[in-house]
Amino acid sequence: WAGGAGGELSRAEKSRPGPGAAHGAGMVLQEPAGAPSLSTAAGGVGDAAAEVQLSRLRWAVLLLFSSYSLCNAFQWIQYGSVNNIFMRFYDVSAFAIDCLSMSYMLIYIPLLFPVAWLLDKRGLRLVALAGSALNAVGAWVKLGSLKPHLFPVTVLGQVICGLAQVFILGVPSRIASVWFGSHEVSTACSIAVFGNQLGIAAGFLVPPVLIPNVEDVEKLAYHISIMFFMTAGVASALFILVIIVFKEKPPNPPSRAQASIQSRPTAEYSYMQSILRLLCNINFLLLMITYGLNVGCFYALSTLLNRMVIHHYPGEEVNAGRIGLTIILSGMVGALISGIWLDKTKTYKQTTLVVYIMSLVGMTVYTFTLSLGHLWVVFVTSGLLGFFMTGYLPLGFEFAAELTYPESEGTSSGLLNVSAQVFGIAFTIGQGQIMDRFGTKAGNLLLCSVLFLGTIMTAFIKADLRRQQANLENE
Repeated sequence: WAGGAGGELSRAEKSRPGPGAAHGAGMVLQEPAGAPSLSTAAGGVGDAAAEVQLSRLRWAVLLLFSSYSLCNAFQWIQYGSVNNIFMRFYDVSAFAIDCLSMSYMLIYIPLLFPVAWLLDKRGLRLVALAGSALNAVGAWVKLGSLKPHLFPVTVLGQVICGLAQVFILGVPSRIASVWFGSHEVSTACSIAVFGNQLGIAAGFLVPPVLIPNVEDVEKLAYHISIMFFMTAGVASALFILVIIVFKEKPPNPPSRAQASIQSRPTAEYSYMQSILRLLCNINFLLLMITYGLNVGCFYALSTLLNRMVIHHYPGEEVNAGRIGLTIILSGMVGALISGIWLDKTKTYKQTTLVVYIMSLVGMTVYTFTLSLGHLWVVFVTSGLLGFFMTGYLPLGFEFAAELTYPESEGTSSGLLNVSAQVFGIAFTIGQGQIMDRFGTKAGNLLLCSVLFLGTIMTAFIKADLRRQQANLENE
């Protein structure tokens, strides 16, 4: 680890054991002997709080979270990616299938604050247990909906999975801050978001392969049951692993900024006051709106993608899924590059603005090439769109953590997600109605205009990097 703003150590310092060094196999990156304590910078924090170490378990925790987040995201989009097949199987309208996707968004909005409060008061482990358990329960409930008249049962299973999502979406930046050092925190957040995006990618790819568009209802039920059984088995295994592996936090803080937060007396923290402070932070409010506009467009695009592609390319259900996969996979690359770039440069405002502009460009190109009649063109343009639009997700979380430090990352990212869910519902319904009446190009132009507005608003956000400043001062 190279020396830098976050208080990381040079090679020479690492080789010099300090007093109280942890020699256990699970701990690395011990602060050097004679390192300044936080007593001055953090207002009376003792020498123990200055002992900054990185735990090797952090990667296992991150991988496990990404895995059950993946499983939950897969269940979000598994109906939408074969929208027309589930419409025929359950004999319901396209809007009813769209509502299975929108249920995730609707459930999140009223439950954000209770779950964010729970995350602050009871910690990461309880929230991880609840999220992975609900995800498994919802998957098993869906197995009871393998008859055409049992659509309400599949709705119940999806609602339970939507409840699980409330315990998942606001966690990436919290895991990154609690478990990872200052020079890897953005990368860790990107990997945590990466899992969710990989789940959406699998949700686009797997259902069209497992569920062919056959007329026989019994055969269709058999193919659907294979997907539901696989999902339930994976979700249950991940829940068991969370019980065994997932820990609340490492024995020592991974960064100076985290040490300062952990040393703060509990009585000093008020959840409601934290929310009020966030809502009075103009830069965060601007980010919350622009994040909601961008991610809301992504939610609408993901939900309605099958309908768009099938409209222009009838019978191409499998390729519609592959186009969705292309959007997500390119976005995952974009998210990972964004995280690494932020860790190296700390240029949060500039990077966010550039990615936003390129999301607008990608959406515009996608809009005007979708109807050309060449599937390979749609693959290329959707890949460009996904690289920037999906790559924006971890940028928003990390920029919010910087703008709102020392407030809880769970609260700030939760508010971002509420904004995304509200706009996602509005855009999904609005674009769906416009597509039905005026065609897919008109619906996509709505998203283009929304991204243009978001780009203008992003330019007005001031880069007040409070977490970075805390690391510099505490060093």
